Amino acid sequence: MEVTKSSNKIIDLVNISKDFDGQRVLSNVNLYIRENEFVTLLGPSGCGKTTLLRLIGGFETPTEGDITFLGKSILGVPPYLRRVNTVFQRYALFPHLNVYDNIAFGLNIKKVNNKKIPKQEIKKRVQDKLKLVGLSGYEDRPIDKLSGGQQQRVAIARALVCDPEVLLLDEPLGALDLKFRQEMQLELKRMQRSLGITFIYVTHDQEEALTMSDTIAVMDHGVIQQIGTPEDIYNEPVNSFVADFIGESNIIDAVMLRDYLVSFAGREFECLDGGFGEHAPARVVIRPEDINITADYKPDDIIGTVTSILFMGVHYEIRVQGENGFEWLIHSTEYFKIGQKVGFRLEPDDIHVMHISEYDNREADS
Repeated sequence: MEVTKSSNKIIDLVNISKDFDGQRVLSNVNLYIRENEFVTLLGPSGCGKTTLLRLIGGFETPTEGDITFLGKSILGVPPYLRRVNTVFQRYALFPHLNVYDNIAFGLNIKKVNNKKIPKQEIKKRVQDKLKLVGLSGYEDRPIDKLSGGQQQRVAIARALVCDPEVLLLDEPLGALDLKFRQEMQLELKRMQRSLGITFIYVTHDQEEALTMSDTIAVMDHGVIQQIGTPEDIYNEPVNSFVADFIGESNIIDAVMLRDYLVSFAGREFECLDGGFGEHAPARVVIRPEDINITADYKPDDIIGTVTSILFMGVHYEIRVQGENGFEWLIHSTEYFKIGQKVGFRLEPDDIHVMHISEYDNREADS
């Protein structure tokens, strides 16, 4: 049975900052996570996402701020007493134990009411989790006889066997090849929906985040740049970093002339955005798949010359040098020759206007 996402907060990170050796790696992070939600912390290497995960797991302590679990602070609570468990990037399986003993390890040392869990209950729990991850019958298999994907499933089963309320996953698919990674994306989402627990997932892979998540928090330089659904993050990026990191984009300096009218690339365009004021500096994002390129162009179209074309499997990636000097990135299922003149026009819903952000100013100064 699939469990629907709750509106209740399970974890709340309030004004979290973290320093290492005097260097700030997280700065005033605020994020709440709901019960039964699949949340992804997404960003480039060094952005602070794994540090944030380790703070939730209890492996690090924040320099400033508080972390609550169901409304109660868990600062100072050791990892083994938190109702969370972690799947690490390198799995951290015990090579001298078989599959069964790896999964049962936490149950064998756990006590309930100061009593050890009965062996029959341990056996049932291990078998249930092996079935969940698709490894029934692998109980006696040595760890070194498993593929990378199978080892990753064992690590997930071991993390789930103690029935955590939150599962933390630190880039668990990073060591798998593309085919297995895509299969496991679907498997992890199926498990999360079936179990009805909260998953907090760390990755730098945009496709993983868009495919699996209910909510994405995009991070850079220790700061959350944007929080939203995959659709919101992709279609309504708040700044150039998010727009460029989540998929490919044409990002153009612009002037918002008034509500619903923007100027860029030497032209004025109707758009769907407002609230910027008049003649306000802005930036425009246009996704390459939203541009309908044609050789049968009209005089008032945006006209340019094809400078490169790459076959990407499901589409061609085309670069077009516009007459105004801007180079457009366009995705099309049609083939065009290098040097060919082409044209296109932009509809209002093709154009997303963004405010100039602190990130954009920092980028301009660098």
